[in-house]
Amino acid sequence: MSIHNVTAHIGANPITIETGKLSGTLLDSGVKAYFGVPFAAPPVRELRWHEPMPARPWKGIYNADTRITNCTIPLRATTLNHYFGELKSSEDCLFTNIWVPPGAKASDHLPVVVWIHGGGFQEGSINFDVYGGEPLAKKGVIFMGIAYRVNIFGNLAHPELTAASGHNASGNYGLMDQIAGLKWIQRNIAAFGGDPANVTVVGQSAGAMALDLLQSSPQAHGLYARMIAMSGGYHGVAAPHLETLAETEAKGVKLQAAMKAKDIAQMRTIPADQIAEIAKANKIVFSGPTVEGYVVPANPAEIYAAGKQQGVPLLLSSVGNDIFSKTALTDARTLADYRAAAQKLYGADAPAFLKLFPAANDAQAAHQAAEVARISGFGIVARDWARAQSATAKSPIWLVQYNHPHPYPPGVVITDMDVKTAGAYHNSDLPFWYGTLDSLNLFRRIRDWTPYDYKLSNQMQDVIVAFARTGNPATAEAPIPRYNPKHEQRLVWGDSGAVVETLNPKQVDFIETHPIH
Repeated sequence: MSIHNVTAHIGANPITIETGKLSGTLLDSGVKAYFGVPFAAPPVRELRWHEPMPARPWKGIYNADTRITNCTIPLRATTLNHYFGELKSSEDCLFTNIWVPPGAKASDHLPVVVWIHGGGFQEGSINFDVYGGEPLAKKGVIFMGIAYRVNIFGNLAHPELTAASGHNASGNYGLMDQIAGLKWIQRNIAAFGGDPANVTVVGQSAGAMALDLLQSSPQAHGLYARMIAMSGGYHGVAAPHLETLAETEAKGVKLQAAMKAKDIAQMRTIPADQIAEIAKANKIVFSGPTVEGYVVPANPAEIYAAGKQQGVPLLLSSVGNDIFSKTALTDARTLADYRAAAQKLYGADAPAFLKLFPAANDAQAAHQAAEVARISGFGIVARDWARAQSATAKSPIWLVQYNHPHPYPPGVVITDMDVKTAGAYHNSDLPFWYGTLDSLNLFRRIRDWTPYDYKLSNQMQDVIVAFARTGNPATAEAPIPRYNPKHEQRLVWGDSGAVVETLNPKQVDFIETHPIH
């Protein structure tokens, strides 16, 4: 829902948080929204590439009625799939957006759902309309998003920063922002009617990877009760690479040289847009978090193997076409193409693959190609995360997958995807989880939603609410089985409802040993 659908400011009845009095906006639904609430000081000037510092108190009433800024990211073309309008981009971005159920009072102890957005640790924003929290707040949970620094500003490491940190570490400023936001919630959410002991953190893509690191980090222990990770993580053969501190520091030194700066102090004086251009021109990419020994003490696989992760209930999700890159195999639509791709991809092991994923005609070949995609990529990361958690912790785990392609108007053009072959693409589940289907038609009609889509979205929202309230995501319409490593099952939402499927261990093991990158 658009933030412009409001009825009144609620400045006449402000709440009080640690930094002062706060008012927001009353939406037509009765949901109270607070946009752009600072949870930390602006990370600018001397605080660029510095751990987040406390937000400054204010006098009077802070009117939190406007989504203020995205963390420094590129602007988006209007023809992209996820275009949600224009909003300025700035380093001054450590804000949270909060949606509170109608009539909520400070004494209500409501469950809290906290959103960590994706974007490959390079972009993304809590301000995109697809991440709006009004639908979930209407169902009785407080929903909020935490902004965090990305790209150069969230991930840069440098020997000078390491020496000055007090932790012998640098980088991971975006993760530290998330931790600062979670600590802010512990101190302040009761004023909104929330229960600081009942916080569910939700992350998707890079946000899910961040959750994996937060579950592994001693700096984040005790700040949440459970997690929902969608399409991301650092487990198994398909897990993305985590750089070492030395690797990321070397990039920082290279960027300093490209900037012609004598030290970090001078690097902090150069405008953000110029730094981004210098990095781009010199092909310097700070790809994400770093194993620096403080926020990220080791790779999550090592942390989980030692049983040192925070053992909280996990709901782990993927989508049907959640693979990292297209291949001739997963794109195959004919039997001949399927067999040829298998031979090229697996060589001497192709016969074993074709025995596990048999096809005798074009239709079967197309089906099996889709099945390989469903098992691969973040689908197998979710399964491996579940196995890693279950090996050393007793907390319950559930696996789900969204596998329902969106309906598109005839002839629609979306420049960053092919609607004919997209399937259940990476990110396609998000408007269903959050009840924000209409956000994709905010500026032009690029979806032809059906009654089934709205029904499915309602079911998926109920799963989040059930998990946030009780720690169990299963509902009457979505009977998600608890994960058992000896009998692996997941619930799959498809074109005609929810089905519980049992994973074929021989198929999964083959993909584990022959990953598609």
